[in-house]
Amino acid sequence: MHTLSQLKSGELIGTKHLKLAEGLTVFPLEILTLADTLEVLDLSGNALSSLPDELSKLTKLKIIFASNNQFDTLPAVLGQCPELEMIGFKSNHINQVPEASLPPKLRWLILTDNRIEVMPDSLGERPRLQKLALAGNCLTALPQSMAKLENLELLRISANNLQQCPEQLFQLPKLAWFAFAGNPFCLSTLKVKTVPSVSSKQFELAELLGQGASGVISKASWNGNHAGFPADIAVKVFKGEVTSDGYPEDELQACLKVGNHPNLVQSLAQVSEDGYLALIMNLIPAHFSNLGLPPSLKTCTRDTFPAGFTLPIADIAKIIQQMEDVFAHLHDNQVCHGDLYAHNTLFDADANIIFGDFGAASMYHMLTPQQQQQIRTIEQRALHHFIDDLLSVCADADKDSKTYQDLLERI
Repeated sequence: MHTLSQLKSGELIGTKHLKLAEGLTVFPLEILTLADTLEVLDLSGNALSSLPDELSKLTKLKIIFASNNQFDTLPAVLGQCPELEMIGFKSNHINQVPEASLPPKLRWLILTDNRIEVMPDSLGERPRLQKLALAGNCLTALPQSMAKLENLELLRISANNLQQCPEQLFQLPKLAWFAFAGNPFCLSTLKVKTVPSVSSKQFELAELLGQGASGVISKASWNGNHAGFPADIAVKVFKGEVTSDGYPEDELQACLKVGNHPNLVQSLAQVSEDGYLALIMNLIPAHFSNLGLPPSLKTCTRDTFPAGFTLPIADIAKIIQQMEDVFAHLHDNQVCHGDLYAHNTLFDADANIIFGDFGAASMYHMLTPQQQQQIRTIEQRALHHFIDDLLSVCADADKDSKTYQDLLERI
């Protein structure tokens, strides 16, 4: 984090990454003094509502974040920034996206949680676009021009007002991670009761285990009798608003619809009270750890791994076999996970996996048989990327093995 006083004093001359969050209401023109070097500009968490035309003078700017501000229009000047690849304007008040606001080299666009009703046709004229997050808006349709986005890999359109299934997306050759729940075209009245309902008063939350876009997971203990349940449990308390992936209720229903599987986090009970939505799950043993790390700004859609991390080919083969079984189970139950990644997978020393995080999951039993098959085909690509990512960390000594070659041919 930098300060405005540092910027004005000239202390930040030469910086490549600037982050300012001081309740700004006006864009500090002193930022232009960094034009020779600035590549990443983060103005999130201010009170900005416009950007000056002079922004285009930042000729090296590649990434701009301005989430949690007061914009009602995506600034048209963004389209004049020659090297700009990534735009993040989450949680503003944006209801207008001008045709000219999308830069020619756009690769990653995040407009989650705004008020957008229409996306411009120019969206389909951005051939480098790989990642597009539009969840939590007011879209009633998507531009037909999106059928030309041949490099689009990840798409979030959940929690909108889309009336028709956007079939122009189904022929995109690289689309692999797709979240679409919470729209009229896939409306479900299904209320899954594969687990019992309990009261939030029946357990006590303890230490924090983790948190994500849709909720907070804590270790918990039962208050009194817990007959029929294990003593050690984890509880995910959902946030009460739209997330980067959609509505918490859709996540809960998809998770329950899938039911139990030995390689999925096991659901035990649910809480559905006014203002309190939660899922009680088995506590994952402490010896499990994350298989991968989330994508970076550089990799965009592909997972990363710790430096030096490798796996023997026997472990990779075992992990892949389990994930293929999980994939079949999900789609046999007509649920698209939407986030099939190594970073959502836990593993142990024996290469046993536990897969979770249903924040981007979408039920699709209400779609036509052809549409259902197309959804499955999309997520099959994510499975292939999962295999490819694991092969990228295969131990060098195993890369000549028959198992390695066999797995490589399945991608």
